[in-house]
Amino acid sequence: MRIQNFKLLLFLALIAVARPGSGQQSMAPQGAEPQAAAKPVTPKPQDTEVWEPVPKVITPGASNSAPPSDAIILFDGKNLNQWVSAQDKSPAKWTVADGVLTVTKAPGVGNIETRQTFRNYQLHIEWKIPENITGSDQARGNSGLFLASTGPGDAGYELQILDSYNNKTYVNGQAGSIYKQGIPLVNPNRKPGEWQTYDVVWTAPTFGTDGSLKTPAYVTVLFNGVLVQDHFQLKGQTLYIGQPFYKPYEKAPIKLQAHGDRSEPISFRNIWVRELN
Repeated sequence: MRIQNFKLLLFLALIAVARPGSGQQSMAPQGAEPQAAAKPVTPKPQDTEVWEPVPKVITPGASNSAPPSDAIILFDGKNLNQWVSAQDKSPAKWTVADGVLTVTKAPGVGNIETRQTFRNYQLHIEWKIPENITGSDQARGNSGLFLASTGPGDAGYELQILDSYNNKTYVNGQAGSIYKQGIPLVNPNRKPGEWQTYDVVWTAPTFGTDGSLKTPAYVTVLFNGVLVQDHFQLKGQTLYIGQPFYKPYEKAPIKLQAHGDRSEPISFRNIWVRELN
């Protein structure tokens, strides 16, 4: 009987050892309490609050078209001190009268550009087609705002200026277009004789040390307060003939075009820019 009892006890002990969790319980030190499950962390508003760096304080203009305190004034109606000839960097020879800058289409004058060069920026510019404008298609109040002038003549990236109020032309060449590349989303042109406004955000292309393109240029344009180019990606410089391409540059002037068509010259006023770093 003793042998049978011993075998029975041995059999029960083996079952206890094989039972799940029995080994862990046997290894726990005497008197130890089981660990409680980790409590979930309750989110706080402060977890997603960022306090630095603090944005620089600037004073906005008295109106949306007036320059803010950190703007560089390119034309305030007084003189052309901020502009030079795009051809030879001599003083700009367009006409300033009654607070307005008017294109000079005389032979040998040509385009003008800023003395200062820029990379990424916000630009405000106002322009007006003469009330007595003549011509049609591309020969009617034609000019251009070159967001980056990469050489003389019309080299660079052009935002088209034109009388597109009841004036039919190719749609990637009408006012508000990125010339020969970006068709404007809508046509918000005012009639000739009224001031028009471009508000532009320009993101310049970047290049590698070998001159290869790293990131393309982008532009957003509001035309008379209406979005016409929504972060549009450029394929390269804007060309009258041929396919666009990128040419490496670091910074570039902003250029205004004296187009060679025979229509009456257009005018500009209230030009300012904010550098975006």
